[in-house]
Amino acid sequence: MLPLVTALIVSGCAGSRQPGADPAPGAPTPSPTGASPSAAPDPAARAAQLVATLADEDLAGQVLMPYAYGNSATKVSGGSAAGNRKLAGVETPAEMIAKYRLGGLILVGFSADDPTSDTNPTTNVDSPAQVRELTAGLQAAAGKLPTGAAPALIGIDQEFGVVTRISDGVTNLPSPMAFGAAGDPAVTESAWRAAGTELAALGVNVDFAPSADVLDANSRVIGSRSYGSDPKAAGAQVGAAVRGLQGAGVAATLKHFPGHGQTAADSHKGLPVVTADRKKLEANALPPFSAGIAAGAWLVMSGHLDVRAVDPEVPATFSRKLLTDVLRGQLGFTGVLVTDAMDMAAVAKQPPGTTAVRALNAGNDLVLMPPNVTEAYNGVLAALRDGSLPRARLVEAATRVLTLRFRLAEGSRPAMETLNSAGHQEAARRASASSITMLRGSCGAPLVTGPVTVTAASGRERSRDRLAKALGAAGVRVTPSGGAVVHLVGYDDGTADLRADAAVTVAMDTPYLLGKAGSKVLLATYSSTSASLTALAEVLAGKARPTGRSPVAVAGLPRTSCS
Repeated sequence: MLPLVTALIVSGCAGSRQPGADPAPGAPTPSPTGASPSAAPDPAARAAQLVATLADEDLAGQVLMPYAYGNSATKVSGGSAAGNRKLAGVETPAEMIAKYRLGGLILVGFSADDPTSDTNPTTNVDSPAQVRELTAGLQAAAGKLPTGAAPALIGIDQEFGVVTRISDGVTNLPSPMAFGAAGDPAVTESAWRAAGTELAALGVNVDFAPSADVLDANSRVIGSRSYGSDPKAAGAQVGAAVRGLQGAGVAATLKHFPGHGQTAADSHKGLPVVTADRKKLEANALPPFSAGIAAGAWLVMSGHLDVRAVDPEVPATFSRKLLTDVLRGQLGFTGVLVTDAMDMAAVAKQPPGTTAVRALNAGNDLVLMPPNVTEAYNGVLAALRDGSLPRARLVEAATRVLTLRFRLAEGSRPAMETLNSAGHQEAARRASASSITMLRGSCGAPLVTGPVTVTAASGRERSRDRLAKALGAAGVRVTPSGGAVVHLVGYDDGTADLRADAAVTVAMDTPYLLGKAGSKVLLATYSSTSASLTALAEVLAGKARPTGRSPVAVAGLPRTSCS
């Protein structure tokens, strides 16, 4: 067992209760909307009362959160129907909820450069109006179940940056690393409150964000999904994101416990090994999780990680030592513990029923994305009936899930008109502008004079076009060739992405590749949204200063050259 994270626990983590957690006996339960505790029955009490009436089949369904094929709850294409039959023996998402009495469903999809795309075989996201219709249909199906008094959990991985499920028609925030570069928790909280309000308007009530992973390795799977390499600074950002999301009535999720940033390996493809000793884990990996718990995070996601210092060769997903002893016992988390996707290679070698039961027995309350819903559901029921899954453990898990569901019922759905509103766009603009970082060059004057030619590494053509347009709007003459070259790069895929003749090289993901670039001016945006590239254009034109500071160390470069 890890030693206590004493400084953090003394500050209120271990003895505190989160808004999404089981409260201490007799304690009032705060509402995410700020309502008086006496304004509605206690969600935990309502959950316990309801769980006592449920059949085994309902208990088993509460702890599963699969994905489904199709962009509608009740009307899907032939291909989606075939996918659902293979996944769960039904044709539509609504039928899946009804048959397995599910506590929730996750919406999936992937975007360019998404490191999670291998385990997201479909998409449920076409447009805001479609997502709102889908979530309404899912809630209608869930409302017919014995647990229908509480809204179903409808989750999504909306981290922003490379993992962004909904991008069209909504406010797009920059990546978490951009917020780390901006370094202002107030800016972070405001932006994430805007994002949470828009998710709530769409009918999404659980966001599997923020990443609490401290980036201690050049990890492509985490990369710019992390707020940075400093545990204290990352913790401040994580806490701000939690307060923003949950202030908008959307449950936040800290991931990937106890820290995927400690390894460069990818749990979508195998089981990463975390070799850090206990002292380093305590000092480096755990503080952002403690900060998020102190901020009131309603969920924590367990990572598929082999943490050798605590429970060697056992994925954290299946480790009671990590999940029950450390996370719950030491860090004091009492909310919903959800697995990472169970269709990932790190944990998918055993049958879905076996892995679901192992995850629950380790302390997880919610099994996310089992590769076969029928097998997972039947496995949970069989283990309950033969005693290999203690009834008290399943009741505890279902009660936590329903406590969260009842708590989410206390919020109200914002109007769709809030999407992309001027105030939300301003929050994203402010975060993006604050993040632009200069790692080589002197600030205070235009960085490019005369005509400019914008180029980009392969696959970054859309960003090239966005920057060219933004430069034109900032008064810079852009020419197809012959001008001073501003070159855009992404993740560090090697020096082939660099240009020796570039006057300015810009990193739009992690900034590590800038350590190999020879340009006189090096900048980082950490993100490729329109707001980030507009902010970059303002800096290049000399109309704004690059006030960001790199949240990770880049070989041979300062955190900023613009003091």
